Amino acid sequence: MALVSTKEMFQKAYEGGYAIGAFNVNNMEIIQGITEAAQEENSPLILQVSAGARKYARHNYLVKLVEAALLEADLPIALHLDHGDDFEICKACIDGGFSSVMIDGSKHSFEDNIILTKKVVEYAHERGVTVEGELGKLAGIEDDVNVSAEDASYTRPEEVEEFVSRTGVDSLAIAIGTSHGAFKFKPGQKPMLRFDILEEVERRLPNFPIVLHGASSVSQEFVKIIAANGGKMDDAIGIPEEMLRKAAGMAVCKINIDSDLRLAFTAGVREHLANNPSHFDPRQYLTKGRENIKTLVKHKIVNVLGSSGAAK
Repeated sequence: MALVSTKEMFQKAYEGGYAIGAFNVNNMEIIQGITEAAQEENSPLILQVSAGARKYARHNYLVKLVEAALLEADLPIALHLDHGDDFEICKACIDGGFSSVMIDGSKHSFEDNIILTKKVVEYAHERGVTVEGELGKLAGIEDDVNVSAEDASYTRPEEVEEFVSRTGVDSLAIAIGTSHGAFKFKPGQKPMLRFDILEEVERRLPNFPIVLHGASSVSQEFVKIIAANGGKMDDAIGIPEEMLRKAAGMAVCKINIDSDLRLAFTAGVREHLANNPSHFDPRQYLTKGRENIKTLVKHKIVNVLGSSGAAK
């Protein structure tokens, strides 16, 4: 099966009341764990690559690894650029085989964001590639994205119609209370999603796919992963899973998952090496990391995204 764009994928998700997981990938084992989980749950899948992942693994290696996943799994899979911050990186990914890209112009003024996003959209659509834009700024740190709490801002619903109509984007990432990174809320601080903003955006953009970034979530699996990484249970504070599932039943068609994957993979490697200190074969300790990825992704598909069985 060839790579697909996200257009039809999102339409089915919107109508079906579920979201599709957009999982960040950095190496072979992560791609294998994600793909095996999606195959077993018969879930559509977005494999996404950040600028940092392209620097680490290099573009061609990642594309070929995703092509290998297509041979292994009979699933609709999109290859997406996460947080492209300029036209050049989006162009390189479009020309280099990606089926979807994100242009994140949220650091610019509203008008400059529109100009940059429209430029990417025009280039991408001519080549059959879908585009995600962003309005609002999420706090937190993830690869090259670094926004302080002071600079974070919620999406303004009154801007979304103009932004979408003038740029032609296919989906829109909004800021309603999620945050990049793993440990984003202090003990005692109650994380909340601004469903009032999401509802107003949905009213202004009916049947339009919305995206959530920074959606690390609270679950028993997450708590176990934190503990395996030497953290305390009080540190395991993210967005409650029931909130994310509610958002997936509304206009949210894509939920990005990265930090939880990193924690799961690292916990698996640490656990194996702690129990087998004389082992030095990467095939052994990376296998445990891959198993953790698979377990976590299956949990997300079933309990957060609601996309199990949705691959037709």
